[in-house]
Amino acid sequence: MSPSAPGPSAKPDRPVRSPLAGLPITFIGSYPDAAVALDPPLPEIAFVGRSNVGKSSLLNALVDRKGLARVSSTPGKTRLVNVFRLPTFYLVDLPGYGYAKASKGERAGFKLLLEAYLTGRPNLAGVVWLLDIRHEPSDQDYEVQDALIETERAVLVVLTKGDKLPRGQRAAAYASRARELGLSPDELVLTSATSGEGIAELAESVLAAAS
Repeated sequence: MSPSAPGPSAKPDRPVRSPLAGLPITFIGSYPDAAVALDPPLPEIAFVGRSNVGKSSLLNALVDRKGLARVSSTPGKTRLVNVFRLPTFYLVDLPGYGYAKASKGERAGFKLLLEAYLTGRPNLAGVVWLLDIRHEPSDQDYEVQDALIETERAVLVVLTKGDKLPRGQRAAAYASRARELGLSPDELVLTSATSGEGIAELAESVLAAAS
C-alpha cells in the first residue's frame, strides 16, 4: 500500500471528506480466531496498532460514523477481531497490543493471533499499521514490524494524533519516526481523527488496496 499524500505538509485548509464516508457499512461480528471464514469472500484491510494509538477513533473518522468502532476509555480492552463490511471489502480491526497491564500470556496470545492472521488470510489485501507520532517505537512495535516484513504483506504506516503536537514540532517528530523505522518520509502518512488531517488520503489508499 502506498500513501497518497504523505507527510505533515499534506494538511489542507479544510480536510477533504473521506471517500468511504456515506458508504453502507455493516458490523459483521467479533471473533477470537484469526481463521474465521467470512462470507462472501472479499478483500480484507486490517488495522493494527498499540492499544492506545487511537485505532477506533481513526476507523470512525474513515467512515464518518462516530459510533462504529467503540472508543474505550480502558486501553487494551478489545481482545477480539472485529470485522466490518463495506460494499466491496472488509475492514478488520485487530486487537491492540502493548497494553502495560497485559500478562505474558495475553501478549503471547496477541502475537500468535497476529501471525496467524497475516499468514492465514488469503484475501488480506493490505495492513494499516498505526503508530502515535509523539512516541518512539517500542520493542513490541519493532516486533510487529518484523512480523509484517516477514509475511511480505502490503503495509501502510500511519502516524496518528497529529493534532496533539504543535505544528512546529510535527515535522521533526515525523522525520524521527521515519528514521527510527528505517523508512523514507514518503512511506508514512500523518493523520488526526480529531481534525480530519490525512483521513481522506488514507481512505483513498485503502480503496486502492482493496480494489
